[in-house]
Amino acid sequence: MTTGELFLESLSSGVITQAEIDWLLNQQDCLTRAEQAAMQRLGRLLDQGQIQLGCRVAPQRQWHRQVLNEWIEPLGRRRRSTLARTA
Repeated sequence: MTTGELFLESLSSGVITQAEIDWLLNQQDCLTRAEQAAMQRLGRLLDQGQIQLGCRVAPQRQWHRQVLNEWIEPLGRRRRSTLARTA
């Protein structure tokens, strides 16, 4: 993980985890000026409430969407076509 990746992930998801904040604080001494500015921006976004401290649950949502598209929807389409033939 790099500070840039962490910054972009936090912006896109709206969440930063406690482990990521701990990692940033441990890396603080070796950050470049640009990285320091990005981390200050993250801090401001946290203060404003635009980024929340928590955990990411997006992978579950993706799994749900995959199950819906690959399992549930095809069954529904087959059922509708079978009902249409019998009516």
